[in-house]
Amino acid sequence: MLKLHPHQWDILLSMKANKGQIISPTGSGKTLTMIEDCKRYMFNLKGNGNKTVVVVAPRILLASQLSNEFLQRINEDNVKVLHVHSGETRHFSSTNADTIKQWDKDNCRYNKLIFTTYHSLHRLKESGINVDTVYYDESHNSTAKNFYPAVKHYSEAANRSYYFTATPKHSYTNDKAGMNDEKVYGKVLKQVSAPKLVDKGIILSPKVIVKKIEVQDDNVNVPKHIIDTLDEINVKKVLVCARSTKQIVSLASSNMVGDLQSRGYSLLYITAKTGAFIDGKKVSRDKFFDVLNTWGKDSDKKFIVLHHSILSEGISVRGLEAALLLRNMDIITLSQTIGRVIRTNGDKKHGLVVVPSYDKVGISTAKKLNNVVETIFQKGEAATQIVRR
Repeated sequence: MLKLHPHQWDILLSMKANKGQIISPTGSGKTLTMIEDCKRYMFNLKGNGNKTVVVVAPRILLASQLSNEFLQRINEDNVKVLHVHSGETRHFSSTNADTIKQWDKDNCRYNKLIFTTYHSLHRLKESGINVDTVYYDESHNSTAKNFYPAVKHYSEAANRSYYFTATPKHSYTNDKAGMNDEKVYGKVLKQVSAPKLVDKGIILSPKVIVKKIEVQDDNVNVPKHIIDTLDEINVKKVLVCARSTKQIVSLASSNMVGDLQSRGYSLLYITAKTGAFIDGKKVSRDKFFDVLNTWGKDSDKKFIVLHHSILSEGISVRGLEAALLLRNMDIITLSQTIGRVIRTNGDKKHGLVVVPSYDKVGISTAKKLNNVVETIFQKGEAATQIVRR
């Protein structure tokens, strides 16, 4: 039995209902509640036959991470595992409907765990296999036009459906999906308050720093801004949210690299286009995340990691102390980025979020960021994105 916090037990109890939403802040341990519910459903409840459980993630990287976390706590001898996406995995993998159907038939005597992405969920639907339970991680993604039909299908076809997110997305227009549609998403089964988790020391509160920058002709010296920020906030592990892949590559080849080295920092970056790099050397994604998490646990190691959006959502990175925002973001991405830096670690007091203010974009981002922090960490509400047209 996993050791769970009281709010996680409350979530598990709420999942006696067969469908619904769990709204809980990033860092609150939503994955552990999925795993405990999965174990209880597969192995501890009386029922007929073996169970097929599906875990849906927004990215292949997160699907792989979830697979690793589930299988650290569920013995692989007791389940058969399938991945339905185009990424590399040590498990059997396919996006072909006939192959999925045959795999299901070949393993009919076993409990089955299937990890997929929203992008590939329709492939699972096309296979026609029976699904008992679906866990939707970062479920605000499920409202996307291309993903929604398969999500709606399993809302009706699966015995149990649970939608986990810190940042729900609602729609008040008839032609776009929203999590306020209870026919598909069910009711909110449990909403966890961020201030209560902060009070109990489960997560940290964010501290926003709006850094005013004097510029000429709207020309910002971004490498200097990053170095000046590092000197000012004096932390060892920083996530930098860049505006584009082009900006990331430019920063990684600028004089900033030497300035970082002189201060004892390593530089990592990852993009979908270029792949992953550590101190100028290209590495596999697995190597990148292994090193990132190893360094995250090392209290003495100093690094910054550049990305655009890959690390914003769901991906677990240990030890991050601050996020530096170089681009504008919507409410959901801002909330998710804050979530990267509010996990407890050692004597860390806050998760720092730094945003430059030198033009209308920076001013707008700073205002939006403060509103998000007020909503989540003062009012105890979810930062809900609303679609009105």
